[in-house]
Amino acid sequence: MAGSAKELVEGIYAAFSAGDMAAFTNALAPDVVWNEAENYPYADGNPYRGAQQIMKGVFGRTAEDWDGFAVQMNDIVDGGDRVVAMGRYTATHRQTGNKLDVPAAHVWTVESGKVIRFQQYIDTLGTARAMGNG
Repeated sequence: MAGSAKELVEGIYAAFSAGDMAAFTNALAPDVVWNEAENYPYADGNPYRGAQQIMKGVFGRTAEDWDGFAVQMNDIVDGGDRVVAMGRYTATHRQTGNKLDVPAAHVWTVESGKVIRFQQYIDTLGTARAMGNG
């Protein structure tokens, strides 16, 4: 992943889509601070610090709970060291069989070619409903 902060973030989404979690975690600073949206099911660990906490607390749980989980960020705004991505999450909840199709936004902060901070914004009510909680 290279160049500008926007290129780094685009590379992260490409790695995630390809299932290349090693490339994803390599783009993170060792002390990255990661926050899931308030009221999102995985926000109970906020703030996650470092790749290991993120992988276990966010991506591990996502893989357990959802089939076909996909992030489609088709509008990425370059703000220099801060990049905003907007798009949708789609999946099927394993337990309920309900479909997830909700808008989401991510704010990435990059320093010295690595992500140092991440903030997720998402339709938490739509997510809760897909999980059978809303």
